[in-house]
Amino acid sequence: MAGCADRGELPCPCTLTGVDYVAAFLDENRAFAELFQGVDASVPVPTCPGWSLQQLMRHVGRGDRWAAQIVRDQRDEFLDPRSVEGGKPPPDPADAVSWLYGGAQRLVDAVELTGAQTPVWTFLGRRPAKWWMRRRLHETAVHRADAAIALGNEFALDPAIASDAITEWLERVSIQAGGDGAPLPLKDGDTLHLHATDDGLGEAGEWTIAVGEGGIVWSHEHGKGSAALRGGATELLLAMLRRVPLAETRIELFGDDGVWRRWLDHTPL
Repeated sequence: MAGCADRGELPCPCTLTGVDYVAAFLDENRAFAELFQGVDASVPVPTCPGWSLQQLMRHVGRGDRWAAQIVRDQRDEFLDPRSVEGGKPPPDPADAVSWLYGGAQRLVDAVELTGAQTPVWTFLGRRPAKWWMRRRLHETAVHRADAAIALGNEFALDPAIASDAITEWLERVSIQAGGDGAPLPLKDGDTLHLHATDDGLGEAGEWTIAVGEGGIVWSHEHGKGSAALRGGATELLLAMLRRVPLAETRIELFGDDGVWRRWLDHTPL
């Protein structure tokens, strides 16, 4: 299968959606922060067991500062998130929202000053600094969904961003799946096909996933698959990351639902 099983130093060159990561990241940060205005921060987050909204906010805001510090210092090794400068939100709710905004801007500034192509540490190996912008965009988007679910709010995401989030997640799965002897999320011979039905996505809205080269490989090819999921990109993303059960979406599942269950059981949140 032609596709994206890159385990080397460079990010997979399969981004087809043309997302402006800087603008989208700042927009997503603002939308995330807005959910925390005037709410009880002790509300539990069911999709992140054991976390409250306050802990979710701290996780996202600290994560942006963590990435910014890695990029700014051009680190080539892991940075303990607990040591991040300004890693705790202030107690005043209004100040905490400003703290969220500030963390996002800090990452944008760090990438610009360091240079988008400058190699830095990531949990997938050294990558260009701009890798963190895309990673933090999708991290924030998924956690905005967590906050919206906790508050009983509707969640909407631009289909191009949701589609790119699926692609970015598959890039990581293809590198990490089967690590430390863990079982692969698919068996030899099984394939999983995803088809986002949103208008205008084209090739960027299809993914065919299989076992190959000792791990998981995937491509933007059209295919039926041993199991196939068809629906909107946002719902596909939330179902794959186990934020919303498939039965509570409008996604259609075709083929062997055991393939889908195995995929869910052996992929990260």
